[in-house]
Order: sequence, then structure tokens, then C-alpha cells
Amino acid sequence: MQKQEQQTKGKFNPEETKEKHEEKPKQEYFSIIRIMQTDIPGNKNVLTGLTYIKGVSWSISNALCKILKLNSKKKIMELDKKEIKEIEDFLKNPEKLPEFLKNRRNDFETGKDSHLVGAELDMKKEFDIRRLKKIRSYRGLRHAFGHPVRGQKTKSHFRAKGKKKAIGVKKKKMGKKS
Repeated sequence: MQKQEQQTKGKFNPEETKEKHEEKPKQEYFSIIRIMQTDIPGNKNVLTGLTYIKGVSWSISNALCKILKLNSKKKIMELDKKEIKEIEDFLKNPEKLPEFLKNRRNDFETGKDSHLVGAELDMKKEFDIRRLKKIRSYRGLRHAFGHPVRGQKTKSHFRAKGKKKAIGVKKKKMGKKS
């Protein structure tokens, strides 16, 4: 009996190879969840995943989880439709959000505090820049000329905005030496 075991140890055994091939690493599949016209990978935590939405920062995401009593460690793909609906409703109308977290405080037209998300945020920002250009304010002129608006230096940066060419840099011509 021992001789047979010793002989089979060095030989090919098809049963052993079947077991090895069946133990393949499991691939994790995750879905993409759409919240407020933004695709969020399903394998992200709720706290991290909500920051993919434009206008939602880490602090707002954390406040949203605490106000709606969501587990911030829970995966986005584990949220049910009711919870997703609650998140969307909260982001559209964040009444319970503290005033200091809102991104549009003391609005120029209405004077009210609000929080904008997604395309609304982009539109309001564009309208604000147009208004600054129209009234010919300093900031508006800086936007119009493509210069830095918030006090940055212009000697070395902001030269190639859009055109990708250097200004004020000359190369020496390589000519014949006499």
C-alpha cells in the first residue's frame, strides 16, 4: 500500500488538477448608481460616493449622513430606492443643512442662503462671471483678459491659458561663428 502511494506522488493525478482549477479568485462586480445626474461607483462608501456630486463636499456629505441617519460606511450599491430618493430630496432642498455649509450665502439677486448642486451651480457661476464682466469690475476684467483673478502672480504662471504658447521667451539663433 505504501509503495502505491509513493508511486502516485510523482505521477500526474487528474483529480488534484481539477481542484486547483476550480479555485479561481472571485471577481467583485459593482454597479453604478445615479444620484443627481452623477454616476457614482457602487463600491464606494456613502460618505465618499456623495462627494462625486458637484457641489457636495466632504463636510456636506458627512452632515447629510448624520441628518438622514445613514450609515456612512455603507456601500452606495447597498442603498435602496427609498434612501436614494431621500438623498436627492435633501440635496434639492437642504433646509436642515447649517447655514455655514451652504455654497451660495446671501445671493446677489434674492439675498437668501441656498445650496446649489450640479448644473445649477455651473449656471449660477457663469451668470456671476458675466455680470462681473458687464459691470466692468476688476474681477470681471481679469476674467475677460484671462488673467488670474485671486491675486496670484503672473510672472511665471498663467501664460499659456488656452493657447499653450510661452510669452516673453526667446531662443538664441544658432548661426555660423566667424
